[in-house]
This record gives sequence, structure tokens and C-alpha cells, in this order.
Amino acid sequence: MATIVSIASGKGGVGKSVVASNLALLLAKTGKRVIVVDLDTGGANLHVLFGLFHPPSTLTDFLNNRIKDLAEIAYPVQGCSPLRLIPGTGETLLTANLPHSKKKRLIRCLQRLDAELILVDVGAGTHYHALDFFLLADRYIGVATPDPTSVVDLYRFIKLAAIRKVLTAFLARDPVAEHLLNQDFHSITEVIEAAGKTHESSAEIARSVLHDFRPMLVLNRMTNGSRINTLHLQNLLKQYVGTDLELLGKIPEDQSVQLSVLNYLPVVEFAPSSPAATAFRVIAERLTAKL
Repeated sequence: MATIVSIASGKGGVGKSVVASNLALLLAKTGKRVIVVDLDTGGANLHVLFGLFHPPSTLTDFLNNRIKDLAEIAYPVQGCSPLRLIPGTGETLLTANLPHSKKKRLIRCLQRLDAELILVDVGAGTHYHALDFFLLADRYIGVATPDPTSVVDLYRFIKLAAIRKVLTAFLARDPVAEHLLNQDFHSITEVIEAAGKTHESSAEIARSVLHDFRPMLVLNRMTNGSRINTLHLQNLLKQYVGTDLELLGKIPEDQSVQLSVLNYLPVVEFAPSSPAATAFRVIAERLTAKL
């Protein structure tokens, strides 16, 4: 069974897809059978970063049942045969606003894909689709920039993901779910305590589902003048989630990244000696050690 890594952000424009494409390519170059999946259902663009402008089929075809097997749209990436790409959707109102049944089918089929490693590029924002796609993984990566709003949005995303993870442990009409759904919480301890108020065993269920929730952080577009308070973000999340937010790595502001996007190649391929490519290799090595 494949190990799944989800990559998300609290807001768009922080370079999440750039992170996903470069890590996928680096991990595949180690010989692993890697599939990278674009699950930004409202604005898929990951295929463009690999120069695949008009995929023969996309997730839209799978979601509309024109294709039954998700593996049929896992296209080999030119120049790196162990890496395959599943292009995203978002061309229609239906696929951009997935019904719950279609989302559950997609998640089940993703988890059954024949690969060693699956990287999931999750759409930005805190809607249910983004949270659920983020939570389907075994390992979690959040991407932020030095922009203070990016940091705050990532904190909000991880906070809501933790609550969503607890909620999905209970039936939709379970008293615990109804009790938690419309409340705000300042820490996971409060979530667990609120769950326990409906039934003693519910608190233990909440603890167990959050036991392995250990998001990791990638900071993108860092400069010498970046004023991001990583320690503050880590303290916030430790207070809320009850665990350390591990800093997986920092990617410097680098013109090579923008040039690589314009040339439809990940920067680790376009400019392998650039500062950004060097940073991506360090992140890939650290991630590999955790898989």
C-alpha cells in the first residue's frame, strides 16, 4: 500500500503546487514509484508545471464515470518514468463542487493506487473538500510564505483540519458531531473535553484519531529580510494541536523558480544548482527519512 503525503496551504499563491511538483520529481528520481495528484478541484494547474497542457483525460472524466479506473489517467512524466501525474479537474461547476459520494469514491480509489508514494496537491482554503483531501494522507505538509496572512491562514487551516479529523470519527448525526460542529476551540484539549461531555468514551476516540496528526511545515520564498516568526507559529500549533510543528525546510526567494515555471519544468530539473533546487533536495531527503 502506498504512503500518501498531502501538501496544503491556508491560502492560494504561496507556491504549494511548485513544492508538490519538485518534491514529486526528486522522490521519483530515487527510484520510488511516485504518483502526484492534483486535487485542487477548483483550479487545477499542476499538469502545466510539467508541460502537459492538454491531458487526454483528467479527474473530470473519472468523476463523471467516463473512466472507471483512476490508474488510466496516471500519465508518465516525460524524462522521469517512475513518476506519474493525475491531472486535476475544475472545468465544470459539478466537479468544482463535488457531491459527498463522489468525493468518497475518489478518496477510496486514490488509496488503492499501485504506487510506493502518492503526493496530493490539495486546493487552498478551509472548505470541506480541502480538509478531507488533506486528511486522507499518512503524512501532512503545510506550505506558507513570510507573509503574516499566509502564516495565520495556515494556522487556521491546521486547526480546522484537526477538528474535522475528530468529527469524521463520529457519524454525521452523532450527538458528539453535532456538539462539536458549531463551536470554536482554542486547543485540541478543548475539543477532546467537549467530545467527552456527550459520552466518556468519545474523549478517548478523539485522542486516538489525533495521535498521529503531526503536520510539517515548508516555508517558501524566504529572503534575508523575512520576518516570519516561525517559533510563534510553532508555539501556536503546539498549544492547539499539542505537538511540535516540525520545520521541514525553507525555500529561498529565487528567480530560477519563476523561470522554471515559465519553462514548464520543476526548478530541480531546470536549474539543479540553484538555491531553491538545493533547498528542495534537503526537504526531499528529510521527508524520505520520515516515510
